[in-house]
Amino acid sequence: MSPDTVQLIDAIDVTLNAGGMNTINIVLAFVMYGVALGIRPGIFVDVFKNPKSLILGMCCQLILLPGFTFLLTLAFGTSISWTMALGMILVASCPGGNISNFMSSLSKANVELSVSLTAVSTALSVLLTPFNFWLYGNLYLHFANVAGEVPTLVIPLWDVFKTIFILLGIPLTAGILTAKYLPKVAAVLKKPLQYLSILFFIAMVVLSFAGNLDAFMKCIKYIFLIVLVHNFLALNIGFWTGTIFRVPNKDRRTLTIETGIQNSGLGLVLLLGTGLFAGFPPHGGTLVITAWWGVWHIISGLTVSAFFNMRQKRLDR
Repeated sequence: MSPDTVQLIDAIDVTLNAGGMNTINIVLAFVMYGVALGIRPGIFVDVFKNPKSLILGMCCQLILLPGFTFLLTLAFGTSISWTMALGMILVASCPGGNISNFMSSLSKANVELSVSLTAVSTALSVLLTPFNFWLYGNLYLHFANVAGEVPTLVIPLWDVFKTIFILLGIPLTAGILTAKYLPKVAAVLKKPLQYLSILFFIAMVVLSFAGNLDAFMKCIKYIFLIVLVHNFLALNIGFWTGTIFRVPNKDRRTLTIETGIQNSGLGLVLLLGTGLFAGFPPHGGTLVITAWWGVWHIISGLTVSAFFNMRQKRLDR
């Protein structure tokens, strides 16, 4: 990548609109409520009684994805700048995204496993996101012969707790209680909410483009392939880990979705939030990779989910 291209990308300023982020969070909570309408609480017990898939999912998200991402950044060589490489490592260091629970539901996968993986990885992100970003960021700078230092990353405990409690805990509890005590209401709401959720996510993609259209258009041809390959790697880590260790098909779909859907929104908040990156100016390469991940994993997640869904319907015939 030429110095002029690096300078062009790093000059891009991606901004987050607080009102827009709040709207997206409300939508995600609403979607989680719809997903929870089909969850039976007793199945969570089975997930932890037979923790093989849960442990494999944690290994995929917290160990394999950051490690393979580091190797991928080295494989890209001079095709990417160091700021873009750090963006890839940051995304891989984030926990699974909340929309993965909806994707697992659409995929006819193990939703209870998906919710468990999201909750556990989000809780562990307080320690493991900073550690993985520091470890693999410094390893990249060393092996790629880049002069510089990885910025200090601090994740606020209260913000992580709010993510789990508001976006996951409250809507999940409300949905499960509705399914248990108002089964007729749950049956009526389940299908419409599923279709509405798809429309919401499509709207999120459109809004993501509209809000940062100029920024994306300036560098889309440089970052599209990079994020495509990175996301493809993430999805395959989950799929082949499940295949190698012979977990049930529903669990393998969940591992695929959970590893391929990362909470890049947390990455953007960490980059743009006040005081979270000490001494780290918002380099465009890191921001754009993280922001484009947030758009692309919705598209790829819906595509993979639709494929799994159609495949299951053929098997059920």
